[in-house]
Amino acid sequence: MSSPDAESAHGAVSVDEITLSAELAGETDAVASVDVAEYALWLGDDALVLAQQLGWWISRAPELEEDVALGNIGLDLVGHARSLLRYAGTATRRSEDDLAYWRDEPEFRSAWLFEQPNGDFAHTIGRQLIASVYLVELYSRLCASRDATLAAIAAKAVKEVDYHRDHATQWTLRLALGTEESRRRMTLALADLWPYVDELFVDEPLVDRLEGVAVRPSTMRPAFDAVIDSVLGEADLVRPAGFIAAGGGRTGRHFSTLGYILAEMQVLARQHPGASW
Repeated sequence: MSSPDAESAHGAVSVDEITLSAELAGETDAVASVDVAEYALWLGDDALVLAQQLGWWISRAPELEEDVALGNIGLDLVGHARSLLRYAGTATRRSEDDLAYWRDEPEFRSAWLFEQPNGDFAHTIGRQLIASVYLVELYSRLCASRDATLAAIAAKAVKEVDYHRDHATQWTLRLALGTEESRRRMTLALADLWPYVDELFVDEPLVDRLEGVAVRPSTMRPAFDAVIDSVLGEADLVRPAGFIAAGGGRTGRHFSTLGYILAEMQVLARQHPGASW
């Protein structure tokens, strides 16, 4: 926050709200129905939580270039989250900031995969590989949505998540085909994360009500598996098998980490409600 003394000593810094709004994808005047708003929350919360997780790596990644890469991927995801949460908020007259900072854990709709801890670098890359392969397939199909706003958001997002997928693929190969230790860590990471994949492809009742608007998750699984198998084949890895996690993020039942993620993300807004910067 700025004060008159600070401005005279250091100059004033302002943020143009009109410019920020112009960055949002989709129809800015469209109002979402209750069901469409709920679906937009699914996608927006996935992006927001993953962005928050990736931001942790800035200054901690194994290479300076990777600090920048993960930071940029996180910023792309923040952009997706902003557009989706803005649209979701039109149903209840809440802003994207209201939805990001003033909802509690049970009100979030992110899937458990996105809530998995960063772990070591291999775990973050494994999570990113699964997430980006899923998101490329999702946004590619959502471009054909009958909802013009969702279609426009997807058309912008798919170009960015395609890069995210390539980045995660290259790091998966680098780790799996690198040293014995990097291969061990990559193999362990995928085994730890795989139980959270199935939730991404569950057809919740909301999808039945949004036929032609939402993407039916189960229809994406074959294409997702084909891409994953191709990457793992090149990496000389085998697709993990094991238990399937309960999930429940779409209905507000979350993995134990989400509370900590939200506490860190929301603390500043909640300590200084209504502050301007």
